[in-house]
Amino acid sequence: MRGPINLWRLIRTGATFERTGAMHVVLEAMKAPPRLRVAARVLGWPFKILGLKGDPELPPLTRALTALGPAYIKFGQTLATRPDVVGQELADQLRYLQDKLPPFPRETALETIGKELDRPLEEVFSDLSEPVAAASIAQVHAAIRADTGAKVAIKVLRPGVERAFRKDIDAFYFAAGMIELLLPKTRRLRPLDVIRHFESVVEGELDLRLEAASAAEFADNTEQDAGFGVPRPVWALSTRRVMTLGWAAGVPMGDNAALDALGLDRNELGVRVLTLFLRHALRDGFFHGDMHQGNLKVTGAGEIIALDFGIMGRIDSFTRRAYAEILFGFIRKDYRRVAEVHFEAGYVPPDRDIDEFARALRSVGEPIFGMDARHISMAKLLAYLFEVTERFGMETRTELILLQRTMVVVEGVARSLNPEINMWHVAKPVVEEYIRESIGPKALAADLAQTARILTRFGPHLPRLVEEALIAQANQSTPSAPSGGRGPFFWTLLGGGLVGLGVLGGTLL
Repeated sequence: MRGPINLWRLIRTGATFERTGAMHVVLEAMKAPPRLRVAARVLGWPFKILGLKGDPELPPLTRALTALGPAYIKFGQTLATRPDVVGQELADQLRYLQDKLPPFPRETALETIGKELDRPLEEVFSDLSEPVAAASIAQVHAAIRADTGAKVAIKVLRPGVERAFRKDIDAFYFAAGMIELLLPKTRRLRPLDVIRHFESVVEGELDLRLEAASAAEFADNTEQDAGFGVPRPVWALSTRRVMTLGWAAGVPMGDNAALDALGLDRNELGVRVLTLFLRHALRDGFFHGDMHQGNLKVTGAGEIIALDFGIMGRIDSFTRRAYAEILFGFIRKDYRRVAEVHFEAGYVPPDRDIDEFARALRSVGEPIFGMDARHISMAKLLAYLFEVTERFGMETRTELILLQRTMVVVEGVARSLNPEINMWHVAKPVVEEYIRESIGPKALAADLAQTARILTRFGPHLPRLVEEALIAQANQSTPSAPSGGRGPFFWTLLGGGLVGLGVLGGTLL
């Protein structure tokens, strides 16, 4: 029965967009041709009555997304950071989704907190406020710790949010499966893998213990980053559905008037946001994956405070190096090197022509870099790059989805502070620094040390492994074996070499 139910959910989504007027808004933002708009209206009108009504006090798109539930709200939060894509007016409307959603009753939150902490609430907190922020998954209350008198923020999951997300994700899986079945050309984009990735991100966001762990790790990584702060979790007062953090005071980064009133340099803030994101992604391989304005505050002294650590991204060192070299290649307009990195990383099938791929990349980069700063956009670059990689058979890299999406979001945040900001000028020194640290001689020495460290761990097991290899080789030997085969002498030399490397590594370390 799941198929028919999910089909109904997708029909209801389209009907909700039609009923709330959001369909017209979306087609207008996409600059859809008149013929498509007429077709959408004709096909959507009969189902209009099946759509959700939503809050008539809200603008059409915001009204539709809030009515449809948390997964759709997440999508709207991303659009809110892209005034260059959806227009300033629509971006301002969607910013409502970041932290101004209708809260659930304070009494429900009190009941959840008491149940989760398993003790009388008055023993733990005093002066627990009404909700100070409400988003798609949880809401936040301010309180005073009874034992220390410190002010804290208490995050509480919305009632039933887990079930609501599960229903939405089921519908997304159904839609992805239908797309793969009916449109075979889309299979290289791995729609089902994309939804699996989204599901794993959401599952992490629905367990506040994992979010507390992410906050603690992020705070440790960024402790020395000037002008940036992360509130630390209070582990004794955090559970799966409740998380307690140190209080962070400041004005929302999306409130330009408040930032101006504090006398802060918005251009410097925009540069710092971009720089910090790139450093966290490249230096640490662990970055905030939801850096929209609703999750960023600015103190009177100009320090940026990050909030909401439910969505965090992690990329391994190999991917970071490939990503940095691709960015660096675009910055230097070295399209041949960008092409080589795609091939070396296995992103493009090896049977494709590297020179043709480099020429296609040039067609992506040159128009972007020839634009005025106000029109240079990471979103446009990724869109053009997507078209090129499609022609060359590149599959969707699920490990890069969150990184790319967050880069688009962070660029949108920076542009909301200063529309003239140039992403590439800001990125250049950060990427150059990472290249020097991670791809030059210093990185080679670090790699050799890491290899030696790993060999040292295996050192005690090497004699047994060599013996097993010799026995296996002897059992496989036959009189007709070719003379060029790897006999016992080869394996003895290999085993001795590995043991020697292990001992050398242990000595060096």
